[in-house]
Amino acid sequence: MPLNPADGPATPAPAAHELRLRFVGSGSEYFRIWIVNLLLTLVTVGLYYPFAKVRRLRYFHNATEVGGAPLSFHADPWKMFRGYVLVALMLAAYSGAGHVSATAGLIAFVIVAALWPALWHSSMRFRLANTGWRGLRFRYTGTRKQAYAVMAVPIGVAALFVVLTLLVAPEAPPAPDAPPAPSEPAWGDILLGLAPLAVMLAAMPFFLWLLKRQQHRHYALGDEHTAFDVGLGRFYGFWLRSVGVGLLVLLGFIGVGGLFLWGLGATGRSPAGAPVLAAITLILAYLVVFALVGGHFTARLQNLVWNGTASRHLRFDSRLRARDLAGLWFTNTLFTVLTLGLYFPFAQVNSARLRLEAVRVHAGIDPDDLVAAAGRADEAAAGDAAGDLLGFDIGL
Repeated sequence: MPLNPADGPATPAPAAHELRLRFVGSGSEYFRIWIVNLLLTLVTVGLYYPFAKVRRLRYFHNATEVGGAPLSFHADPWKMFRGYVLVALMLAAYSGAGHVSATAGLIAFVIVAALWPALWHSSMRFRLANTGWRGLRFRYTGTRKQAYAVMAVPIGVAALFVVLTLLVAPEAPPAPDAPPAPSEPAWGDILLGLAPLAVMLAAMPFFLWLLKRQQHRHYALGDEHTAFDVGLGRFYGFWLRSVGVGLLVLLGFIGVGGLFLWGLGATGRSPAGAPVLAAITLILAYLVVFALVGGHFTARLQNLVWNGTASRHLRFDSRLRARDLAGLWFTNTLFTVLTLGLYFPFAQVNSARLRLEAVRVHAGIDPDDLVAAAGRADEAAAGDAAGDLLGFDIGL
C-alpha cells in the first residue's frame, strides 16, 4: 500500500541503493537556447514566452540525470500559451481596475484572490504531470481545497494591506482658498501603515511551511507518495537564523562604510576618484550582501525541505553548503553585471549544477524493481491527467 501523507512522517526502508543526481548541461549549450528565446520573446512583445519556457525546461530536465537516467519534460507549449494569455489578461484587468477607482481595484483584487489558489494548484499538477523519468510520469496529488487553505495566508495579509491602505488614504483635497491645515504627525496612520509589514514578517515562516508541506506531501511516482516530516518550529528557527545572518552582514558593511567615510574625513580632503570608488564599493557591498544572505537562505531551505521528504522506499539527502552557494552567486552576479547580462545563462547552469548535485536519493529497493512497480501502478494515469490540464504554469 502507498504511504498516505495524512498518516504521519515517512518511514522508508533502510537505503540499499543511492541514486546520484548529475547535471550534464553546459553554459555554451544553454547560451544558444537562451539567446534565441530572448530575441524571439522581445520581437513578439512577450508572446513567445511560454514557448521559450518549454525549451528552457526541456533542456534543464534532459540535462538532469537521476541514477544515470535523464528527466524529461513533455508539456505542449500551445497549452501553456493559452494559460499564459489567460493569466496575463487577468492581471492586466486587475492593474487597469486599480487606475479606475479604489472600489474597482478592490473588486478586481477579490476576483484575482479567488482564482489564484486554483491557478497555483493547476500549475503544480501541470508541471509534475509533464515531468518524466525512465518512461514514468510524476504526479501532484494535492487538492484544490488544500491549495485554498495554503494561499489563505498571503491572501489574508494582502487583504489587510488593501483595507489599511483605504483607511489611511488621504481625504478629498481642500478648496483652493481654504487655510492650510496644521501639519501634525499622524501616528495612527503610520502605525496602520506598518501593521501589514509586521504581520507579513510574522506570517512568512508560517506560509512558507504551509507551502512546502503542501508540495512535499503530495509528490507521487507510481506507488510512491511522499510525506513531509518538518515541523513549524524548525521553519521559524530557520527564518530567525536567516534574519540574524542578514542583520549581521548588513551591520558589518555599515561599519565598514562608516570607517571608510571616517577615513576620508580624517584626511581633510577627498581623493579625485572618491565618487567612483564609493560607487564601486556600494555595488560590491550589495553583491556580497545579496550572495551571503541569499545563499544562506536558499541552501538552508533546500536542505531543510528535502531532508524532511521521504516516501515508502525513497528518502532524500541534501547537503548544499551555504558558503559554496554564496560564493557562486557572488561570481555569477559579478560576471553577469560585467558582461551586461550575457553571462546569465552560464550562471543559471552553474547554479543548477551546484544545487542538484548536492542531493542524493536513497532507495530501499532496487531502482529497476521500483520502476517496474511504479509502471504497474501508474499505467498512463499521469499521461491522461496531463492531457486534461489547461496548461497553467505560474512558476511556483
